[in-house]
Amino acid sequence: MPSIAKPTAIHPSLHRNELGLTIRDYEGSMSTLCAGCGHDSITAAIIRACWEISLAPHMLAKMSGIGCSSKTPTYFVSGAHGFNSAHGRMAAIATGASAANRELTYIGVSGDGDSLSIGLGHMCHAIRRNLKMLYIIENNGVYGLTKGQFSASADVGSKSKKGEPNRMAPIDSVALALSLGATFVARSFSGDKEQLVPILKAALSHRGFALVDVVSPCVTFNDHAGSTKSYLYTRNNMLKATETDFVPPASEILATIGRNGAVSVAMHDGSVVRFKGVPPDYDPTDREKVLDYLSEHHGKGEVVTGLLYIDESVPDMHELNNTPAQALAKISFEKLCPGSAALDALQEDFR
Repeated sequence: MPSIAKPTAIHPSLHRNELGLTIRDYEGSMSTLCAGCGHDSITAAIIRACWEISLAPHMLAKMSGIGCSSKTPTYFVSGAHGFNSAHGRMAAIATGASAANRELTYIGVSGDGDSLSIGLGHMCHAIRRNLKMLYIIENNGVYGLTKGQFSASADVGSKSKKGEPNRMAPIDSVALALSLGATFVARSFSGDKEQLVPILKAALSHRGFALVDVVSPCVTFNDHAGSTKSYLYTRNNMLKATETDFVPPASEILATIGRNGAVSVAMHDGSVVRFKGVPPDYDPTDREKVLDYLSEHHGKGEVVTGLLYIDESVPDMHELNNTPAQALAKISFEKLCPGSAALDALQEDFR
């Protein structure tokens, strides 16, 4: 349980959306993540997006797996449904929930470890089925809950908190999704709320699977050798009276990424990530050109952000399977289970 509760008072000057709700109505519990974590910035963007599109809280289902990222659903829209699944299984649970009730809006929050390692196969099949949901990957390149090992998205040459360089090539979630036929692919930066909120709003209105990869700095494991507040220094010099750990506070990283402009953002460890927005004449409907564009700028050391690809022509999972327009959860048992006579007639077709 969080140690600090949010005040229940709502300022009378707060604006209300079409449902008569203020942005406070889309908040959740107090965050227990490290101070300055990029994931909290993503939470703020989700809250803003849901409020702006007047999404009814009781019509939202929040899904997550395991990891720092998977704590995020606790921090937004407390009036929504929620399910915290096993590690890497969020996409499978979301598929089952959507099959039972297509009337809900589904937001899945995962991490680069949860989605690109143990959950990779499940995510791929959710893309293949064009499951109608917003799938957010909070991407920081490390396993935050297990002390900062490299995740599958870590770039070659990036260093761990102990100074060890990563030698394995990363899995690029955006390139992977495009190669699998994803119908909505976007990338953003947790510190660029002006870009991230519109992307999330567009993703929530998409008729199929919307993947949004968000680069989200980890304040705890982006420390550096020589710091007296680093994990390594603390462990080498502390006297263990109790089994505790020290997480140094850090400031949130903010930056605005203009369209067709590049901006260099210094991370907490002093490294620099170069973000670039897509140009005005960028065509997000040509899958091959999008892949070529991403490859070209990746070679320049730039992380391309924005709505990268969209295709509204592909049917979603329910359309592909010709399921009823009404949620299966609301259909009577007699219709869902027509009886042994109907089953016998069905089996005759296979004899």
